[in-house]
Amino acid sequence: MRFEQPLWLWLLVLVAALVAAYLIAQRRRTKYAVRFATLPMLEKVAPNRPGWRRHAPAAAFLAALTVLTIAIARPVADIRVPRERATVVVALDVSNSMAATDVAPNRFEVAQQAATQFVQDLPEQFNVGLVSFAQTATVVTPPSTNHQATVDAISSLELSNATAIGDAVLTSLQAVRTIDPNDPPPSRIVLLSDGGNTSGSPVDEAAQAAVQAGVPVSTIAYGTPEGTVNIDGREIPVPADTQALQRLADTTKGSFYEAESDEQLRDVYSDLQSSIGWTTEPREITNLVAGIALAAALLAALASLLWFSRLP
Repeated sequence: MRFEQPLWLWLLVLVAALVAAYLIAQRRRTKYAVRFATLPMLEKVAPNRPGWRRHAPAAAFLAALTVLTIAIARPVADIRVPRERATVVVALDVSNSMAATDVAPNRFEVAQQAATQFVQDLPEQFNVGLVSFAQTATVVTPPSTNHQATVDAISSLELSNATAIGDAVLTSLQAVRTIDPNDPPPSRIVLLSDGGNTSGSPVDEAAQAAVQAGVPVSTIAYGTPEGTVNIDGREIPVPADTQALQRLADTTKGSFYEAESDEQLRDVYSDLQSSIGWTTEPREITNLVAGIALAAALLAALASLLWFSRLP
């Protein structure tokens, strides 16, 4: 929390002085009572002492003054608020390695289901597009608010040879540029791959292009290290290149994830949906703090009236 007018916080010194004065007054009151009355007499005159209730209204009143002083200083806090608009491009690996069954029933079907849920959960006002990549990268659906078109396209994807991660990023950037070039909304590429870059542009080159465009690339390394795919009767290992994908995410200030199961992949997309759909902005919270101060003052008044039939 920070303050627009922090000089008003010096008034807290006066609140501290009131606290000190109250403590001194209570101490003198106790000494006076003990001095001019014996303890047995005090017990007969006031057998039911208020105890802590005697101090509660004063404590609530002093708390109200403290919080009110903070409100006068116009506090500002970073508040998590929903984005009004954004562009999200989902880039899905459709290489043959996605047929691996280390994620049941296979990587491809689980990836399709998780990506579909991710798109459906994004805010309606967001532009969403789909890029598929194998030997080359293709814009399957350009970014738009027609989320159903992207969902339908995800279900119709087919597997092919090779993996062009670099081209997937570059093609996604081209898709992002089609959305209002004069006033582009915040954009994000969400790329899932279960292998390494075997075709097209180098990943590092694509990462630099994303940095220049100011578009973070969040990457998901998908599948287990033991995953294999059967090609021409041979079992070929198909582990994800986690180092390249993490470097891509780190370079572009995106997020890197690893998912080795259906549940993990869904959790990843859920976390991405939360981070993309919300942003943190500085907001003045004077009204909120003033409301807390008012509540404390009302509590002090109510307690004093109920217990002692007077205002503090």
